[in-house]
Amino acid sequence: MSNATMNNGFNVVGTSPIRPDGLDKVTGRARFADDFHLPNMLHGKILRSPHAHARIKSIDTSAAEALPGVRAVVTGADFPPVKHELVNAGAAGVINAREMSENCMAKDKALYDGHALAAVAADNPHVAEQAVALINVEYELLPPVMDVRTAMAENAPVIHENFHPGSFIAPTEKFLPNASRLQLGNGDIEQGFAEADLILEREYTAETIHQGYIESHVTTVNWDNNDYVTVWTATQGQFGLRDHLADIIQVPMSNINVVPLEIGGGFGGKERIYIDPIAAMLSKKSQCPVKIAMRRDEVFRATGPSSGTYIKLKFGVKQDGAITAADLHMAYEAGAYAGGPLFLGILSATSRYNIPNIHIDGFDVIVNKPTMRPYRAPGAPQALFAVEQMIDELAHELEMEPIDFRMQNLARTGDRLVPGFPLAPIDTENLMETVKAHPHYHSPLEGLNRGRGLAYSMWFNIGELSSARMQVNPDGSVTLATASPDLSGTRISLAMQAAEMLGIDVEQVSPSVSDTQSIGFSVPSVGSRTTYSTGAIVCEVAQEILKQMGERAALLWETDADQVTIERGVFSNKAEPGQSITFNELAARMFETGGPISYHKTGNTQSFIPGVAAHLVDVEVDPDTGKVDILRYTIFQDVGKAVHPDYVEGQMQGAAVQGIGMALNEEYFYDEAGHLKNASLLDYRLPTSLDVPMLETVVLESPNPAHPFGVRGCGEISIAPPPAAIGNAIHDAVGIRLYSMPMAPHKVCAAIRERATGGR
Repeated sequence: MSNATMNNGFNVVGTSPIRPDGLDKVTGRARFADDFHLPNMLHGKILRSPHAHARIKSIDTSAAEALPGVRAVVTGADFPPVKHELVNAGAAGVINAREMSENCMAKDKALYDGHALAAVAADNPHVAEQAVALINVEYELLPPVMDVRTAMAENAPVIHENFHPGSFIAPTEKFLPNASRLQLGNGDIEQGFAEADLILEREYTAETIHQGYIESHVTTVNWDNNDYVTVWTATQGQFGLRDHLADIIQVPMSNINVVPLEIGGGFGGKERIYIDPIAAMLSKKSQCPVKIAMRRDEVFRATGPSSGTYIKLKFGVKQDGAITAADLHMAYEAGAYAGGPLFLGILSATSRYNIPNIHIDGFDVIVNKPTMRPYRAPGAPQALFAVEQMIDELAHELEMEPIDFRMQNLARTGDRLVPGFPLAPIDTENLMETVKAHPHYHSPLEGLNRGRGLAYSMWFNIGELSSARMQVNPDGSVTLATASPDLSGTRISLAMQAAEMLGIDVEQVSPSVSDTQSIGFSVPSVGSRTTYSTGAIVCEVAQEILKQMGERAALLWETDADQVTIERGVFSNKAEPGQSITFNELAARMFETGGPISYHKTGNTQSFIPGVAAHLVDVEVDPDTGKVDILRYTIFQDVGKAVHPDYVEGQMQGAAVQGIGMALNEEYFYDEAGHLKNASLLDYRLPTSLDVPMLETVVLESPNPAHPFGVRGCGEISIAPPPAAIGNAIHDAVGIRLYSMPMAPHKVCAAIRERATGGR
């Protein structure tokens, strides 16, 4: 890791201690959702629609109910009616409760291949599967709508007779029978193009992709005789799950407790509810706890992938390289219900550049696919695949170095972003200068069909509400509880911030993630927010703990609290030089000075904190097979402050590998009838260790003033540049531009043949 941090006087922050949950995970002792069992527990299985679009005429469950070992069968008719009620979900925007319920269990129509229609609880999973096969459903088949352009075409089949516009972060307005719209812009777009010396127009497409987490969705629910519902599950947000479950099953939130277990990957895909209401209704009907574990094909068919897109760009530039205007048409799949990642795609598309005249026409488009959910920087890889290739093409047309063209048009602190707010402090120029000075940028690239590509991205952390509780024990140890599920080692990153603030060793801090009955509300672990936002609240709690302990020291010394100072875990008396007591010594005397010391806080932190990243990649293209091999890859990323540098590197590398998968391999294959044909990890082509080289990392630190240690979120941003960087490298290698993602071998071969034949 080059350009890695200097600790700037920190004792704990900036080091790489062993994570407290590591040993349990590598030895198999950690408790994941499928490891959870209860006495008298039943097993649930779900019948799913084989059709992408069909009206449900009837469901006959009598044969399933008669099968020995079956304890309960439910359909949409067993769920309480839910109004078209718009529920404020904080950072996620507004969610339609009825649509959320219908996505979990279809009522009148099946809207995608895999839509749940009925469910069975039985003594064991084998009987449950047999019972599901006995359920008879009569359908009226309807024409499926499988891509955004078909859905937006005149006379397209209407998926919902009356749909409610989506509101993921920002609201949209209904525009077409299958689409809602969001328009943003600055300046005078017509004047901007009139000032341009060069105008380029291009179209780009991207296919539907899945997060690819290894652990499938698993939940266990117990609905007891007092109508108290307990859920044990893997989730990115136990409070969101609780609130959504309450809306669907019509139980007060106070009667629901969601216990988050270890999570085997999420990447945004486990912040929404799918099988929990089904398990709850089966538990209510059977009067037993019910576990449902999704098969891998169910995960692909029925949980939230990321949007396929159609993006049309028109950019204008002056001969000196200044971008004068940009017009973007961006259509994102929403899936069966509105609310896809459109706004974040819009925000990430051009925010890193200062474009005086810009117009963005965005569309949230309903199609017969699972409802789209966030996937690590949701919407950004698709947007950058288009915009960063356009930037590269403009630079080549102007005969400028692509990095110099980018630097000329960089957005800087205070520049107005497309949504209207100014860019928070960030050093964009230092990132680019670091890339230009790096040995990778200057290394020779020898051999046939080899090329180098660059892409640059900006992403924004959300803040929102977080909760933390801290308690000091008489032996000097500290328990730290938060409401932020740990996806990537955040227990240790939060414990490190607590230890740094308290002036103690990190081994003295025991971090945990609490259930919904044990701690205050928190927004899910999404949006690169946990180490940043929850960390800021942890620091505030630690400061209050120090204040309380300083008051205890003042009692011991019979002086005023303002006479007590604290430095690196040692309390001193200003009134009596030389009089001091350590954190551990003072903790041992807490009961003689007033009893336990603890504090709980729920607080809000600033949103839209930017981070920037640039990726530099060398590739080799085989013109006969179309295979693209990655030879060298360097990730440059500004993380504000690397709390745990090893994990920061891991986040950068993991995100880049997922972006590489999007770029070259991953996509959903649907046939004309809307059947998903590659719903397995064998057929859905995730990258392996053979597909990527060692990924070099360069960690930059321009402190975020909204955090005590300068932290910026680091987990999402590096998924966005790989598709465009690889696309630009392919062009540099063999002179072709690919406008469709993934850039699979057959597309590479087709583009090479087309260039060789002059388009014939």
